[in-house]
Amino acid sequence: MKKRTKILTYTLITASVVFWGISFILTKELFLTEEHMTVTSLIALRLAIASAVMLPALALTHRLQRIRKEDLKWFLLLAFCEPFIYHLCETNGVRLVSGSLASVVIATIPLFVPFGMWLGYRQRIKPSLILGVALSLAGVILMLNGEIGLQGSAFQGILFLCGAVAIAVVYTLLLVKVVDHYHPLVVTTWQNVIGLVYFLPLVLAFDAGTLPLLSWSPKMLLLILVLGILCSTLAYAGYNYGVRNLGASEACIFNNAIPVFSLIAAVAIGQESFSWAKLVGMVIVISGVVIAQGRPTKNNP
Repeated sequence: MKKRTKILTYTLITASVVFWGISFILTKELFLTEEHMTVTSLIALRLAIASAVMLPALALTHRLQRIRKEDLKWFLLLAFCEPFIYHLCETNGVRLVSGSLASVVIATIPLFVPFGMWLGYRQRIKPSLILGVALSLAGVILMLNGEIGLQGSAFQGILFLCGAVAIAVVYTLLLVKVVDHYHPLVVTTWQNVIGLVYFLPLVLAFDAGTLPLLSWSPKMLLLILVLGILCSTLAYAGYNYGVRNLGASEACIFNNAIPVFSLIAAVAIGQESFSWAKLVGMVIVISGVVIAQGRPTKNNP
């Protein structure tokens, strides 16, 4: 990989992790301030904004690739996994637990992707990858510092998040089928458009009466814009770019750093407090991400 491409790849995938990290906190903020906000409405609004921005932008710049007939099934499956099933699980989980705790559960995705790649494509599991995952997960546990409580509906929230982790692994295995043939922004845009089509029947059936009850305040609109453009579009595009250039296992390990940025965002808006244990945990998480990179072994089918 050329140095310029390598720098761009690491920059984009790091930005993706930052955007995903703050998305948990912003999503929680929406549920706390908008009592009539539902899971399906929030996801549909995010996807509608993402599609409304990216479709015209790609079309005007002549970068909107059509989906090849032989790839249509992969795009339908990709969108079914993410954003449809994944966001249903993840957003329900965030609704029931704290944003930082949700990000910690999602950060376990890299632990399972290498094994999924081995089962699906016989990709070798590097010792440095296992060491990096273990180290970064240890940092995540230190960041939590015994703050997890699974009372009431929180256990249900954890189950939703575990479902999101499983779907994310399947999504990554499917992504390698198309990521080499389409620009990452194109893949992300078609995912969002197809995902919106999946969500619209649910919104019309269950949320038609609650949408007029939302405040539609500047704060609400700003949060949805950030979630739609940064978290549902640019973050996925950066991640897809990373998968294409680094390979699925190496790119996915960056997800271990999501709780770091979730914690920073939560502290910044006063949702959580800071501690030295959390600071040391952040350093360990980032160290694990660096170690896990080792020497990229891209082995996509």
